[in-house]
Amino acid sequence: MTIAEREQQILRVREQGFHAGLDKALTSKLNAEVVATVKAVLESALDEEVKAFLNTLASVQKPHRSGYYRRGLNTQYGQIRDLAIPKLRQRNPEREWQILQRYQRSLGNLLDWMCCLYVMGLSLRDLQEALYFILGQVLSVSAVNQITLNVQRQLEAKRQERLTRTPEMILVDGVWVEIQYTIADEFKEDQSGHLRQCRRAEERVVLAVMAIWADGSQELLHYEVAEVESEATWTTVFEHLIARGFDPNKLKLVSSDGTLGLPAAMAKCLPTAEQQRCITHKVRGVERHLSYSNLPPSSPTGQPLKPAEARQQRRFEITSDAYEIYQSNLEPDALSRLRAFQEKWQFLEPDAVRTFLKDIELTFTFYKFDSNLHHHIRTTNHLERLFREFRTKSDEIGAFPNETSCLTIFWLVVERDHAKHDRKAPANNS
Repeated sequence: MTIAEREQQILRVREQGFHAGLDKALTSKLNAEVVATVKAVLESALDEEVKAFLNTLASVQKPHRSGYYRRGLNTQYGQIRDLAIPKLRQRNPEREWQILQRYQRSLGNLLDWMCCLYVMGLSLRDLQEALYFILGQVLSVSAVNQITLNVQRQLEAKRQERLTRTPEMILVDGVWVEIQYTIADEFKEDQSGHLRQCRRAEERVVLAVMAIWADGSQELLHYEVAEVESEATWTTVFEHLIARGFDPNKLKLVSSDGTLGLPAAMAKCLPTAEQQRCITHKVRGVERHLSYSNLPPSSPTGQPLKPAEARQQRRFEITSDAYEIYQSNLEPDALSRLRAFQEKWQFLEPDAVRTFLKDIELTFTFYKFDSNLHHHIRTTNHLERLFREFRTKSDEIGAFPNETSCLTIFWLVVERDHAKHDRKAPANNS
């Protein structure tokens, strides 16, 4: 894909509301991240520009570097107070900063950088094109690589930052993706005749933990790539959070979709927390076990039904009844609705009812908490929404070139969602 085609792709993203609709929200929600990442990008690019300038000079005329001076730079999303500008012992006044001037003549914000990053998937070649779009010039592969490393180090630092408070409720879930990995001792010859190590796309799962605060706001606490969802991998996730300052004794609830190995990991790392099974996943289990026996020949209004229409009506009716159980704010009323559900459907759909009743008590744990929080904690829908957006992006990319690329794109999806919907909790952990 050419640079022009990339630019058209970016423009289409903007037209869909990614750019204009986020300006106001980004100003308040992403200010720190945006400014810090602009700083990292520019400092890396300026260092590379100095190196390129020195390489154009004869060895006799070549001045030595002399550290950095600090200056401020205004951006649309705040001021960079201490941008590090490389200095030379001589010839500083007579040289012009091409990248800095080009950047100042550009849109003046990182949203274009983030948009490019988001659209293009973080390969070195793509990042060259992205920075050309922003800075107006092509940087070397080494320069782009350095910029990439700086941005990735910043994002990794955010994943490792100290947690200063612990929520009482969290959501946990995982989303599957494909990531490329090198194959040991396997090589192939490229078009230039060079041997390249073979790579293979493998399935991996991104495990995520989201805090639900007392006011209903949400904040993603951690995310990482694992081979499978298991007791060992969830234990690793929880131990990581604890090492960052998460207090397991303050946690009261973990909402999940029945992830394998999670109860054992919770017993080991989160002994005071109870489990809430996602009611959405519970109801979906009903749909998968419908037998569609004794279908009615007509609708409640007396209209004749085709077999497909009768099946659709059955599926809609039983799932609606199942969801209705959890619409009450009071547990006794919900249990009464459960008994009515069982009496109504036990004969017609015994397998579906049996599946629904298995571990049913775990779907009622949310009643122990404030009713204003019920819709936040009785499902994992907040995480599922992020996963849907992430899957859309991962489907466009295909197999991620590495784990870091995968996690970076996931972070961008999360930040975009928080800014767009104003769902993020106050940044008390940063």
